[in-house]
Formats: sequence, C-alpha cells, structure tokens
Amino acid sequence: MKIKNLNRVPKHITSIGGQAVIEGVMMRGPKDVAIAVRKPNNEIELKKEKLKTLAMKHKIFKLPFLRGVIGLVEALIFGSKALMYSAEFFEDEVEKEPTKKSLTERIFKDKAQEIEMFFTMLLSIILAIGIFMVLPSFLTNFLKGIIHTSIGLNLIEGLIRIIIFLLYIIGVSRLDDIKRVFEYHGAEHKTIHCYEHEEELTVENVKRYPILHPRCGTSFLFMVMIVSIFVLSFFGWPNPIQRLLIRILMFPVIAGISYEINKFIGRSNSKLAYILSYPGLMIQKWATVKEPDEDQIEVAIEALKAVLTDNREEDKW
Repeated sequence: MKIKNLNRVPKHITSIGGQAVIEGVMMRGPKDVAIAVRKPNNEIELKKEKLKTLAMKHKIFKLPFLRGVIGLVEALIFGSKALMYSAEFFEDEVEKEPTKKSLTERIFKDKAQEIEMFFTMLLSIILAIGIFMVLPSFLTNFLKGIIHTSIGLNLIEGLIRIIIFLLYIIGVSRLDDIKRVFEYHGAEHKTIHCYEHEEELTVENVKRYPILHPRCGTSFLFMVMIVSIFVLSFFGWPNPIQRLLIRILMFPVIAGISYEINKFIGRSNSKLAYILSYPGLMIQKWATVKEPDEDQIEVAIEALKAVLTDNREEDKW
C-alpha cells in the first residue's frame, strides 16, 4: 500500500531535522539550532543558538557508522535541553513563587539545571535498558526449553522488544498532553516536506503536505530494533549477565548500522528504500505523528526559517 503523497520526489532532500517539544518545535540546521514555542499568551518565542557538534570540531566523527553513534547521543542531549526550555513557559504560578532551594541548587548553584538534566537522562537510560533490553531477554529465557537455537531465541527476543515498544508508544500517544506534542511533530514533518519541495514556507503551502516522513526518529528507533536482531544473533544465547553486557556494548554498533541504513533510505526513492521505510511510516501513522492545526504549523515554520542558510547545499542530505 502506498503512503499518500509520499511518492512525490522532493527537489531538495535536506539534512535539517527537528523534534516536537511542549507547545513548540525544535529545528536543527547545518549551523544553528532553533526552538519556537507558542507561549500561554499566544505569542511565539524563538530561541536560536549556534550549533556545536563533535563532527564540526573533529572530522573523524563524520565517518560512516561512527557518525550515527555520535549523532544519536547529541540528539538526546539537544532534545532534552529543548524539552526543558519549552517546559519553562508552562510552569504553574505557584511554582514561580519564591520557594526553598533544592539540595541540588544549594550544592551546585548555577550548574544545578545541568546536573538535574544529567541525572534525568541517566535514569531514562537505565529505565530504557530495563524495559527494552532486560525484560525481553528475561521473558525469552522461559522459551529455552522449546526453542533450541540461539538464532530463534534472538528472533523471539527481538519480536518481544518490538511489541513492548509498540505498546508503549501507542499507550503514550493516547495521553492528551502527548497528543499535542505529536501534533507539533506532524507540523515539523509537513514543514520539512514543504521546504524540500522548494515551496514558500506559508501555512497554506505547508498544510498540503503529509504528516509522515521517512527520515523521522521514530523510523530510526524501529530500524535499531530490527538491526539488533541480526547483530545479536552472532553472539549466541549466553547467561543473563553476559547477554546484558553484550547488548550494551553492541548498541553503538547497532546504532551505527541503523543510521547508515536510514541514510540510504533518506536519499533514495527506490522500491527497496520504500519497503525498508514502510514499518517506520506505519508507526508514525498509528502513534507518533498527528495532524496539526494552523497555529502549530506557524510555530514549525518559524523554527525552520531560523536555521536556514543562504546556500541550500549546506543542508543537503
């Protein structure tokens, strides 16, 4: 089944990507990062900063496979900072009143926010390892008496991981606050499509484009899960501790391979690229991307315009 409107070949495939935040959109261009947020008073607040990445400082981090690992880590950092920034506009008035400083604020002072973000990310990583690595492996272990091949066990583990992932994002997508974020996600995609087709970035033009995009982070995460099945099959089915260590140590390899596959999908209009992108597009359609309204599109346009340069070749995919 063809995804509506995605069979149109874009005139300019861009490397510009973004992320939905609380009532806003973050866009990352070749030189800058911009966050546009619709404040409670309905005004759009725009924050723009110079982009600083390891690949800009050291060419080695631009090499295939390595660039995917570094890019994933940096995306998590940029994304977390953008979410925290957008959340600041929607604190309750009670929270804005003077209160006693937390222990973190008293100890680390100006660095308190960075420290809190670090521990939040650390906790998120630990939970992700527990839910998406330890739990599928634990459940699969009960099938050792039925399935006697390591390939079969790794395949079942991968399928359980995918099911947990799907149940998680579908469940989260039903929360009202998250629906708003996913609508901004749709606005981000539609705006990128409009830019790639070299049309003027107006609300009316952007509205005509689809909410799904083959280079979405959702598609990347799904690709990581598929690639992990094949990579981890080479290591058999050792004891639980060894399995956990192997999965953690091999994650950079899996992420690097997945990035290169997504790189191919993003620049190709072949049948193979469409087949590879299809599962990710379906996950977007079912859960992580929703149709935005005009106000949300306006915010996404502001964020994208802020990271554009005079030379389109600088953001070429």
